[in-house]
Amino acid sequence: MTTQELLRKLEPPKGRVDVVLDTDTNNEIDDQIAIAYMLHAQEKLNVRALYAAPFYNSKSSGPEDGMLKSYDEIMKLLTLDGREDLKANVFQGSRAYLADEATPVDSPAARDLAERAMNYTADAPLYV
Repeated sequence: MTTQELLRKLEPPKGRVDVVLDTDTNNEIDDQIAIAYMLHAQEKLNVRALYAAPFYNSKSSGPEDGMLKSYDEIMKLLTLDGREDLKANVFQGSRAYLADEATPVDSPAARDLAERAMNYTADAPLYV
């Protein structure tokens, strides 16, 4: 890649962009804020999907429980915001953490992201 091509790719996008968000929404408040921002930045962002990510801390009994709580929280936020239309594009993430760098963990979110990303190009990317 030439320096000119690299600089062009670093420019902020013009117009609306398609985005997806992978989020442990029930873990900390920053994710609820990110979702609210995305939903109300319609002049810039076209929200295509939301993915519930696993987390494990004092708010959950393990990664799967954390992911399921995040999934429920995403659904709750969409209801509160009147965005029932997006609920069909909310996907559960993995129920466990990666065992290592070479072993994937299958999930509805991972499958949706892979399938969805295949429909985009370097010049018109999907922002994750």
